[in-house]
Order: sequence, then C-alpha cells, then structure tokens
Amino acid sequence: MNFDELAEMARFMRRKILDISHACNLSAHLGGGLSMVDITATLYGSVLRFDRDDPLWPERDRFILSKGHGVLGYYSALLAAGIIGEETFASFQTNGSDLIAHPVMNPALGIESSNGSLGHGLSLAIGIALAARKKGQAHKTYVLLGDGECNEGAIWEGVMLAAQLRLDNLVAIVDYNGLQSDGESSQIIDLGDLAAKFAAFGWNAVTVDGHDIPALHAALTAPSPDRPRALIARTVKGKGISFMENNNEWHHNRLTKASYDSAVEELSAPCR
Repeated sequence: MNFDELAEMARFMRRKILDISHACNLSAHLGGGLSMVDITATLYGSVLRFDRDDPLWPERDRFILSKGHGVLGYYSALLAAGIIGEETFASFQTNGSDLIAHPVMNPALGIESSNGSLGHGLSLAIGIALAARKKGQAHKTYVLLGDGECNEGAIWEGVMLAAQLRLDNLVAIVDYNGLQSDGESSQIIDLGDLAAKFAAFGWNAVTVDGHDIPALHAALTAPSPDRPRALIARTVKGKGISFMENNNEWHHNRLTKASYDSAVEELSAPCR
C-alpha cells in the first residue's frame, strides 16, 4: 500500500473541491466536505472493491453517504477513482446536472443512495448488509455519518439493530469534526466518548485520527468477526484550508475569487 499516493489523491480531491465550488458560483458545503476527504480517499483509493468500468458490478462494495451535505468529499472521490469523468464532475450545481448539493441515487455514476434529511443512511446500510448476507454475497457496506447526525434517534435504533443482527459486513464511520450547522456539537448534544457508546451496544468500535491515512486504512481493513465495526474519525472541519479550519462560517458558504485564490495558493504550497 502506497500511502503517499493516497495522500496525493486527497490533495487532488481538495483542489477539485475548491475548483468546482468556485466555478458554480453558489454557496456549497465546504467545511464538512473537506473534513471527510482523507476518509473517502482511503476508501476509494485502497479499501473499497469496485470496477470503474462496470459501476453496477454486483459484487462491488457499497458506500452510503449518510451526511449528504458532504457531497464534495464524495464526488471528488468518485472523480479521483475514475468512476466519473471531469465533464460530469465539473457540472456540479449547474442546470440539469446529476451532481447537485445532496446525492441523488445513480449507481451508474457510483452514487448508491439519495440523501438529504439526516439520520437515514445507517438504516439503509443495514438493509443492504442484511440483504447481502441473505443472498450469500461477499460485498461489504460502508456508511459515513456526521457527528451532528448522531443526535438523531434513528441512528441509535440502527446501532442496536445492526449489533443484534451481528452484521460483520457493515462498517460505520463517523466524521467527528465537532461542528454542525448550528454550532459546536458538544454545546448542542454532547456525544462524549462515542466509541464507548457504540461498543456498549455491541459494536467493535475504535477512535482514529480521521486525517491519518495509514491509521484509517488499518482501522478500515481490520477484521471484525461476528459484529459490525465503527470508526470514530476525529477530523477538522474545513481541513486543508487554514481560514476554513474549525470555522463554522464555512459550513455552507460561497468562494469568492479572492478566497478561492487564497485557498488554492495555500493548498499548492509544498508539504512540510
């Protein structure tokens, strides 16, 4: 596994996120898209089984984006993985585009589910994982949640059910960046030790640095016999662009020419 290549993939994805966010000339969910880039780069660059030439391959692993507003970290991964092309990617939030501000199910483009309202992706992922077991299929299902989304009661109903069903073909990842649209997550509903909560319900749960690609890869590929696995990925909202990092003004905002140029210059600087 070449982790330097995955890091470069994540860097490419961040630049592409800036490009299409500026080009569409509309507000976009930049903060939560950037926080999940290292997670989706690791998934699409080294973990998920898929065939870029046959997006409908029955044995492909499934990825469900439950925090649907994070599409920028999703679409850029589909581009980097070669599942969608530059023309499709560049159409983001333009008239008639398949790539809008929240995902719309389109398996031919690698988009496995629609998502707008939060709290539903885990239930969908449980259904897919259970169906795979009943059909004797070997594919896994990965679902990415937000920490603010974990305030939803439906998430915890799903957590209980997945543990009872012993879905060892299911992996949940929480993008724990500590912020949601209304402010700091800890000031709205304090999730505390989220890994301990998942573990108490019967999951194999670990906390990991959500920007440490080797650690993410190890956690995503670790065996979890007889139970679902949860990764609590500690991340930084707006990761990679200093004026966006931990700045909730960039939960949903528009890149001006000046802010775009500043962000690109920063992202293009040599890594230290």
